[in-house]
Amino acid sequence: MSKLKVGLLGRVVIAIILGIVLGLVFPDWLSRVFLTFNGIFGNFLNFVVPLIILGLIAPGIGDLGKNAGKLLLITSLLAYGFTTFTGLFAYFSGVALLPTVLGSNEASTVGEAVKELQPYFTLEMLPVFGVMTALILAFMLGLGISFAGGTVLKRGLDEFKGIIMLVINRVIIPLLPLYIFGIFLSLTVAGQVASVLSVFIKIVVLVFILTVILLLLQFIVAGAIAKKNPFTSLKTMMTAYLTALGTQSSAATIPVTHQQALKIGIDKDIAGFVIPLGATIHLSGSMLKITLTAMAVMMMSGTMVGPDVFIGFILVLGITMVAAPGVPGGAIMAAVGVLTSVLGFNEEAIGLMIALYIGMDSFGTAANVTGDGAIAMIVDRIYQKKSQIESE
Repeated sequence: MSKLKVGLLGRVVIAIILGIVLGLVFPDWLSRVFLTFNGIFGNFLNFVVPLIILGLIAPGIGDLGKNAGKLLLITSLLAYGFTTFTGLFAYFSGVALLPTVLGSNEASTVGEAVKELQPYFTLEMLPVFGVMTALILAFMLGLGISFAGGTVLKRGLDEFKGIIMLVINRVIIPLLPLYIFGIFLSLTVAGQVASVLSVFIKIVVLVFILTVILLLLQFIVAGAIAKKNPFTSLKTMMTAYLTALGTQSSAATIPVTHQQALKIGIDKDIAGFVIPLGATIHLSGSMLKITLTAMAVMMMSGTMVGPDVFIGFILVLGITMVAAPGVPGGAIMAAVGVLTSVLGFNEEAIGLMIALYIGMDSFGTAANVTGDGAIAMIVDRIYQKKSQIESE
């Protein structure tokens, strides 16, 4: 008899429910045990995030260098453009809609604790270097490998990436439900959980609506450039969308995304290059979720920053999420460092972000892979025009 395997989303939902229920009945001394774990795990996340950025981005850029050329440059710029446009779209939509959606009664709910418990002890874990240092170092090493062909260094970085992936898959991801359990246990004890859950539900609905609008915009633009019917193209790509909803992985959906791209009429060589690359570097759906949820969490805590800071956050985040690991929740793990360094998120805010992000992980992944079809349409059109000019 096969064992029933509960996915990460299921474990997170169970952790949230248990955190709320047990937070009502646990004695303070027992609750503090889980808060102690959360303090240690939160410090470990702060320590490992710069290493995650270095370990994922540097080899990722090095790998892209193998296919260096105009096609890579065009696809990368389009993917980054799509991703950052989505961040700006989400930001200005959030500015317009979130105050109404959240309501004045639900603002500043994080931090107004009825009772606040403290962990028994904490373990300080200072990062080896800062987030921005890790990002700059990753790009320097990755680009250096691409142009100089450092095979020894590339092997070393690939092995380091393997270690980082083991840490993510064997330590961070398995312990995330327990960490989220502690977050919601603490919120329940503090009397804040009802407001937080109300906000979560509203954000999920808003993200879904904005995702639909985003995909329509992407395919209308791509259709205008490629001279294809955008609605027919989007309908064709919905098979990839539905597949990604189930797999929660852009990488696992590549065969289906590639197949549907061919049905749109994209050249097989273009599709064969753009679709796998897009699964790594195009993260519009993830950007939409992270931007909106970050704004919601900041509004809840009463610490909203100005548009200049948030736009800077979006531009950096678009780069940081490149080569995010192909596991559920990978993009948010790559984004933790930018959330803390640019927006000043604390441990509790990061916990809420992770919980809400994973709860919507399927929507973001599905938007990512569907948008890959729009990018492929534009690249295909560019190369069709180039071929026509060269043949004349």
